[in-house]
Amino acid sequence: AENLAQVQKNINESCNKINRDPNEVTLIAVSKTKPVEMLKEAYDAGARVFGENKVQEIVDKYDQMPSDVKWHMIGHLQTNKVKYIIDKVSMIHSVDSYKLAAEIDKRAGAKGITMDILLQVNSAQEESKFGITTAETEELIHEILENCENIRLRGLMCVAPFAEDPEDIKVYFDEVKKQYDQFAGIEHPHLDFKYLSMGMSHDFKVA
Repeated sequence: AENLAQVQKNINESCNKINRDPNEVTLIAVSKTKPVEMLKEAYDAGARVFGENKVQEIVDKYDQMPSDVKWHMIGHLQTNKVKYIIDKVSMIHSVDSYKLAAEIDKRAGAKGITMDILLQVNSAQEESKFGITTAETEELIHEILENCENIRLRGLMCVAPFAEDPEDIKVYFDEVKKQYDQFAGIEHPHLDFKYLSMGMSHDFKVA
């Protein structure tokens, strides 16, 4: 509860600095590897959006948590595992190929749902991380919009490199924000840019 309150305070302060409404910011409690008891404690303190890296953890925790929890898949997702979480998550942050988008589209269609997705952009082009380059983003967006009926593009996701001073990686957040702005104005039934998923515990204030 104390950690959540402190993070929310930091979010409010960062938003006030740039005259932004803190209510526009969604705080995701990343619950990977954490036991359900800890998730319930966070829930009781007000957390409603939980992020998981692994399909198996979502499957295991899903029925143990209250039904108003929104689960976000934030880790790398293999196409053969989409079917296990398609009706459990409200957003998939880590779409990094047309092949994965097509599988999500197929599985969502089979369940009669529309899945919100974000494209993972590796703006620093780190070899250790998944994601498309900023140059590949436009092509993938057009491919998805032309071929997928059961997914909705809601924005972009970026995991910046680690830096002792988060100000040093601001350039990577800037690059993804510029790209976000480029597509945010497009009118299309399967594109509604609203989210920029970026910033972790040590760098979210800069993000």
